Amino acid sequence: MTEAEILETIREIVADKLGIPEEEVQLDSDFIEDLGADSLYLNEIVYELEEEFNVRVPDEAFEDLRTVGQAVKFVYGRVHES
Repeated sequence: MTEAEILETIREIVADKLGIPEEEVQLDSDFIEDLGADSLYLNEIVYELEEEFNVRVPDEAFEDLRTVGQAVKFVYGRVHES
């Protein structure tokens, strides 16, 4: 799975959860400051990422996922670990 494919899936998940157009979800978008997510939405988004990509997001990594790009890199790294 490529980073572009991961981005597209994350874009769909985030747009759906936050009720915003997918075009607003960019690599440099900050989940909280740019997209308006709060901690509850972030938890839901992370849960969806774990389900969709079959990865585990440990609590210490959760705090480092502030932007869409960071989430893409994290998921890409986890998917290609094995």
